[in-house]
Amino acid sequence: MGDGIFVGPRPAAELVGAVREAGGRITSVADAAAVIWYGGSPKEFAAMAHPGIRWVQLPNAGVEPWLDAGIVNGDRVFSSAAGCYAPSVAEHTLALMLTGARRLHEQARARTWTHSSPATLRGATVAIIGSGGIGQALIGMLAPLGTTVLAVTRSGRQVPGAHASVDPSGVPDALRYADYVVLAAPATDKTRSMIGAAELALMKPTSWLINVGRGTLVDTDALVAALQAGRIGGAALDVTDPEPLPDGHPLWTEPQVVITSHTANSESLLLPELAKRVRENTERFLAGRPLEGVIDTGIGY
Repeated sequence: MGDGIFVGPRPAAELVGAVREAGGRITSVADAAAVIWYGGSPKEFAAMAHPGIRWVQLPNAGVEPWLDAGIVNGDRVFSSAAGCYAPSVAEHTLALMLTGARRLHEQARARTWTHSSPATLRGATVAIIGSGGIGQALIGMLAPLGTTVLAVTRSGRQVPGAHASVDPSGVPDALRYADYVVLAAPATDKTRSMIGAAELALMKPTSWLINVGRGTLVDTDALVAALQAGRIGGAALDVTDPEPLPDGHPLWTEPQVVITSHTANSESLLLPELAKRVRENTERFLAGRPLEGVIDTGIGY
């Protein structure tokens, strides 16, 4: 079977090209030792998989559907796209923060000349919960604005550029002090509904919640209640729970909510960055070196 690599079930030209640039040989899935998965579901992969496949590159940073399906196991190495899309998502996050600060959502919806009272990100305090690749990219973008960054990570390690770094036990204090709370954590059993009624009650009445991680990080009913009661300043959401957010959901009509339909990393932005990871990991696979982004089933990403 050798070292052939299958790209699919949707063989995007960018990914096929990345494999070839790395010295890989494109084959059918039946003859593949590695799979660059794109355009299909975990169930489809399970139907195609065979014992000769030693490595699978997934196209997403979040891999919970694959973990939930029990497909990521000791049978082969799975790598994700963790870190690939950080600059793009961080840029989108900054845009959402600026929208809330400058009241752009109100002005975009106005149908008459209005006088707004915008705020500024300059000198603001930003709590970033989940300060991995996205969080660190955002810190770099915020630096020229003189913000104070409170970084939360699973281990509490010192995050470069952050003014303070804490583990999850520090979340309550971060929520109390932050003008903007950014969620960029992965979806795991431990992070599900990590922002609920109690956490929202800790936030300032002027603070904005920005979620670019996963919709399940937030208790949606609690968020709607907090917004309707004016307990927080607003919410900017690229991800929701449920997702897609149904037509008629209360979040659509909340005046202090901005929703982008999981577009922080659209396909036009995704493919070039994923191709870089595919090229790098293909070179590593063919050389027998450790891969980037190997999924740890113990922590869920």
